[in-house]
Amino acid sequence: MAAMSCANCSLQYYSQLNQPLEASCMLLLIMLGKVSLNLFMLRVRRRDVKQSFMGYFCISLALLDFTLLVNIAFISYFEDFALWGVRFTKYHICLFTQIISLMYGVLYYPVCLVSVLDYYMTIAQTPKPASIGQRLLYILAVVFIWISVLFYILKVPAVSAELEIQNHFFTCPFYISVQSYWLSLAILFVIGVALVICWSEVITMVRSVRIISFTSVTVLIFSYASDCDCTVCKKQLLTRLLICFLGTWTPFVFLQMIILLLGAQIPAYMEMNVPWLYFINSFLIATAYWFRCHDIQLTEGMWSADSFVSWKFCFIPFNNQNTEQAEKPGTVIIC
Repeated sequence: MAAMSCANCSLQYYSQLNQPLEASCMLLLIMLGKVSLNLFMLRVRRRDVKQSFMGYFCISLALLDFTLLVNIAFISYFEDFALWGVRFTKYHICLFTQIISLMYGVLYYPVCLVSVLDYYMTIAQTPKPASIGQRLLYILAVVFIWISVLFYILKVPAVSAELEIQNHFFTCPFYISVQSYWLSLAILFVIGVALVICWSEVITMVRSVRIISFTSVTVLIFSYASDCDCTVCKKQLLTRLLICFLGTWTPFVFLQMIILLLGAQIPAYMEMNVPWLYFINSFLIATAYWFRCHDIQLTEGMWSADSFVSWKFCFIPFNNQNTEQAEKPGTVIIC
C-alpha cells in the first residue's frame, strides 16, 4: 500500500499487506508489558512529588493504555460479538490500536509545550499543596488535549479515507510518529551541546566525588568548589543540571541514541509510554530551572517537582561561608 499523504498530520505511515489478524495475540502481549511498565514507573516515583500537568497526563496515558489492553483482551476472547447494537470482531482490535497510535503520534508537541509553560510559571513559586482549583485545571487541560487530538484525527480526510480502505481490505498498518523522532533528536542535541560547553567542569566535578555512608544512607560528596554562585554563573548551573540529569537518565539517553542511529521504526502506541514521558519531564524541568534560576528559592519543597531526579544539588552554593562545618567540604547529594 502506498504511503499516506496527510498534510500537517506529523505522522509517517507504514503498512504490511495481508497482515494476519492473528497478530492480536502479539499485540495483547505488547500492551500487557507496556501497561505493567507504566504501573511500575507510577509506583516507584517519589511520593512527595509536586503535582503538575505532566503528572496528570502520565496517569491519563496509563489509564488509556489499560483501557486499550482490556478491549483487546475482551475482543480476543469473544472474537465476534455484538454490544449495544454494534458488532465487534478482531478487526476492531486493529482499528482501536490505529486510532490510539494516531492520537499518540501528534501529542508530543502540545504536551511538551503545555508542560514547559506549567513549569516555567510555577517552578519558582513557594511550594505548597496544590489547591482543588489547580488540580481541576490540570484535569481539564488533560481532558481537553485528549478530546482535541481525537477530533483532529477523526476529521483529517486522509486518515478517515485510509481507515475505510483498511476496513475493506482488513489490513493493519503501523504508525510512526515524526514528532517523537524530532523531539528525541532535539533533546540529544541539547545534551551534546551542553556536554561540549561544560566538559572540563563535568570532568573536574566527577573526579572530586566521594561516596560515604551517612546515617545508613548513601551520600555523594563533591569536594570540588566552583568559583561563582550557581545563580550567578550559568555555566556552573548548566554543569550541575547536566550531572543530575545524566546521573539518572544516562541509560535512557543511550537508548535514544541507539534507536536514532539504527533508524528503528517503533509504532506510536508503543513509543509513547510513562518512562519516556518522565524522561522528557526531567528535561523540561531542567530547562525551566535554567531560565528561572535567579527566581529559585532555596527551600526543601522546591526540589519535589521531579519524580526521579533530585535537583537540590544544582542550587546549593559550593562556597557558602555561612554553612555549618559539616557542609564545608563540599556539596552533598543523598541518593
